Amino acid sequence: MDKSTWVTNHTGQLDFILMGLFSESRHPAFLCVVIFVIFLIALSGNSILILLIYSDAHLHTPMYYFISQLSLMDVMYISVTVPKMLMDQVMGVNKISAPECGMQMFFYVTLGGSEYFLLATMAYDRYVAICHPLHYSTLMSHKVWQFLVSGCWFLGSVDGFIFTPITMTFPFCKSREIHHFFCEIPAVMKLSCSDTSLYETLMYLCCVLMLLIPMTVISSSYLFILLTIHRMNSAEGRKKALTTCSSHMTVVILFYGAAIYTYMLPISYHTPEKDMAVSAFYTILTPVLNPLIYSLRNKEVLGALRKAMNRRFILS
Repeated sequence: MDKSTWVTNHTGQLDFILMGLFSESRHPAFLCVVIFVIFLIALSGNSILILLIYSDAHLHTPMYYFISQLSLMDVMYISVTVPKMLMDQVMGVNKISAPECGMQMFFYVTLGGSEYFLLATMAYDRYVAICHPLHYSTLMSHKVWQFLVSGCWFLGSVDGFIFTPITMTFPFCKSREIHHFFCEIPAVMKLSCSDTSLYETLMYLCCVLMLLIPMTVISSSYLFILLTIHRMNSAEGRKKALTTCSSHMTVVILFYGAAIYTYMLPISYHTPEKDMAVSAFYTILTPVLNPLIYSLRNKEVLGALRKAMNRRFILS
């Protein structure tokens, strides 16, 4: 076998086949329409939230800046997987080239890792705001929260640059069928014909650290927050703190719960169907839920939305 043939057969230059969600559905056309509607809602909801935060001066605070970054990540997150999945269904194509697979994997891992750390940063922000309100402007100055957000993006991109090249350089000489709707690392690794046990162990340890460190920050922050709220004399202040924190904790539970299932549970708990269902939840549904959670339960965001709508009504 010459060198070019070996490269074609073993290094992933042939197209992969994404089996996708629609192959498991009895009504693929209906499911396609539903996902398309969800995609539009996610794009519009997160985009509106970002525009509101950047256009309303009352929302120019660290908490809302972090929320805008979360919305930006969600827009990119859902855009990495859903448009191709929908286009493939409409065009009757389910192939993805190795470079496209690698790019999709990189952005997915980068955005997922960035969001893990951003949620921890948001928990720390709430801790400072509730437990040290007099020092909040100093501890969460403009430079500090810009640095924290930059750090979240940087750490997420490190994950992408580490895991993507290693995964895509394994030889793939088994079936080219990825039993998933995008190039997620565990699903792609199943196609490799080499021993990936060491890499899977290292990846597991890295994922545990990636989840454990932010979860420690989040848990510690909310432990101190709950203790502080318990000592509050003002019922109104207690209610406001609980409302703000419960919104964030809802997002944390949704996102981290799915991540723990995907990357930390033993293989015996996994099936392709379960993996796709869980991935669909946190790649398609979570980006829709986040703006709803942070807007419907937030008087300041709702107030900014009403002002924007009134301004537009007056101008028209």
